[in-house]
Amino acid sequence: MDSERTGERRGRTGRVPATNVAELTHIGLRLFVERGFDAVTIDEIAAATGIGRRTFFRYFHSKNDLPWGEFDDLVAAMRAHLAAVPDGVPLFAALRDAVLTFNDYPAEELPYHRERMGLLLRVPSLVAHGMLRYAKWRQAIAEFAAERLGQDTGDLAPQMIAWAFLSASLAAYEDWLNNPAADLVAVLGEALDVLGRITEY
Repeated sequence: MDSERTGERRGRTGRVPATNVAELTHIGLRLFVERGFDAVTIDEIAAATGIGRRTFFRYFHSKNDLPWGEFDDLVAAMRAHLAAVPDGVPLFAALRDAVLTFNDYPAEELPYHRERMGLLLRVPSLVAHGMLRYAKWRQAIAEFAAERLGQDTGDLAPQMIAWAFLSASLAAYEDWLNNPAADLVAVLGEALDVLGRITEY
């Protein structure tokens, strides 16, 4: 019998094996925070989650992907959100609402999300990897902006808008990480409002 599959059913560490992306991500994040991202191996994550190495790779392509959790699903949800925006809603208002909705996490998820963002914004290897992930997020913003402006997604204005919203969001996250008592959505809203008023300065 396949020893890995047997080990997974029993649970490598005497625990019920993790069975979804969110649970795997939570356990991995705690290991990274406690021991440092570079010090934790995929085998150690697999053991801690009660699964085998091969099963880990069914969920994530690499260790760098784990902190991102269900990011791709959230980007897909943001695309759907933007696709449903009525034509009469101004471009900035539509994007502001979409970004706030994208980042509106349940209260019980926020401690994990704080750990996640602390890693993604401060671990060098994850910062570099993040540019690939953020490109998908920016693409969703740029496509919506391009459609509204009657331009191509790769044109200057849609790309500038996408980069501006990403920059405002990352600045808000840095502020949120530095102020544990702050409300994430409120900080993001404030940052985006500053972006919206920038021509007034």
